[in-house]
Amino acid sequence: MTAINTNVKSLIAQQALTVNNRGLTKTMEQLSTGKRINSAADDAAGLAISNKMTAQIRGLNQAVRNANDAISMVQTAEGALNEVTNMLQRMRELAVQSVNGTNSSADRTSLDAEFDQLNSEISRISNKTTWNGMAILGSAAASVDFQAGPAATDSVTVTFQNVSSLGGIVSAASEGLETAVSATSAIVELDQAISTVDAYRSTLGAVVNRLNYAADNLTNVSTNTAASRSRILDTDYAAATTELARTQIIQQAATAMLAQANQSPSSVLSLLQQ
Repeated sequence: MTAINTNVKSLIAQQALTVNNRGLTKTMEQLSTGKRINSAADDAAGLAISNKMTAQIRGLNQAVRNANDAISMVQTAEGALNEVTNMLQRMRELAVQSVNGTNSSADRTSLDAEFDQLNSEISRISNKTTWNGMAILGSAAASVDFQAGPAATDSVTVTFQNVSSLGGIVSAASEGLETAVSATSAIVELDQAISTVDAYRSTLGAVVNRLNYAADNLTNVSTNTAASRSRILDTDYAAATTELARTQIIQQAATAMLAQANQSPSSVLSLLQQ
C-alpha cells in the first residue's frame, strides 16, 4: 500500500534508529566511564552485588590499616621491653659484681647507686611509654581490642601490662646491693624478672606475627573481592569497542534507510502526473 499521510517505512526506520542510538549512547558511556553498570537500569542485580562488594572491600582495606596500626602499637611496647631487658641484664651484672668479696662497702654503695638509677629508669619507661596517647606499659595499661576484619566480631584483644610491677622487678629493687646477702637475693629476683619480661615479649611477638598474617589474609581477600567486583562492574573494552563499531555501522545504515523511506511518498506524485 502506498500512502502519504502515514509513512510506515519511515516510522520503522525511525524506531530502529532510536533503539540503535540508545544502545550507542550506552556503549559510549561504558567506554568513557570504564564501568559496565552506570545506573540501576543497566543491571539492577549487578549494581546491588557490586555495592555490597564495595562495602566489603572498603571494610577489608580499613581492617588492614587497623592491623598495621595494631602492629605498630605492639612493636612500640616490645621495643621498650627490649630496653627494659637490657637494663635488667645490667642490674644483674651489678648484683653479681656486688656479691664478690673483694668489694668494700663504698664499692657496693657505688654499685647500688647505678642499680637504683636503672630501676628508676625502668619505672619511667613503664609509665611514659605510650602510643597515640594511650599507656601501654604503665599502671594505666589495659586490654585493647583491635578491629582486624570487616565484621563487627573480627577483633583481636591484647592485654598490656604494667612492667614495673612484674614479678621480680619490685623485689629486686627492694633488695639493693649494699650487702653481699642482699645482692645475692637480688640476683634471684632479677632472674625471675628477666624470665617474666621475656615471656611477656614472647606474647607480644606472637601477637605481631598473628596480626601480620591477618593483614596479609585481609589484603588477599580484598584483592580477590575487587577482582570479582571488576568482572561485574567494569567495562569489557574488547566487547564494548566491538559493540561500538556495530552500533555505529547500524546508525549509518538506519540513517540512510530513513532518508530512503522519507522519499517514498514522493513516488505518489509520479502517479498523479500520469
